[in-house]
Amino acid sequence: MTTQEAGRQAEARAENFLLKKGFSTVNRNYSWKTGEIDLIMEKKDLLVFVEVRLRQNSDYGSGADSVTYSKQTKIINTAKRYLQTSGHKWKSYRFDVVSIGKQIDWIPGAFTLD
Repeated sequence: MTTQEAGRQAEARAENFLLKKGFSTVNRNYSWKTGEIDLIMEKKDLLVFVEVRLRQNSDYGSGADSVTYSKQTKIINTAKRYLQTSGHKWKSYRFDVVSIGKQIDWIPGAFTLD
């Protein structure tokens, strides 16, 4: 299995996990020149931008640990573009990380615009 295939499988697992939590899928792999957002999910008036990280080996920390400030900035800038062009207004939004390893670790509000 290639790294890309493993990544897609991890995204599918994360999406199914969030669907079971009552979220709906808005978009997958939304990209713009500043970066890509793995999943965009919604629940009522909440829009969630989700970064999915796959970790086969936790020796170097969790998948969430690998979402650097630089990666956060790329996600935030891409999310701003999505919000500007989507034509839909949500009351609130947040940035979550779903780390896929031996188990699924979901971190709601993992980072903010600050």
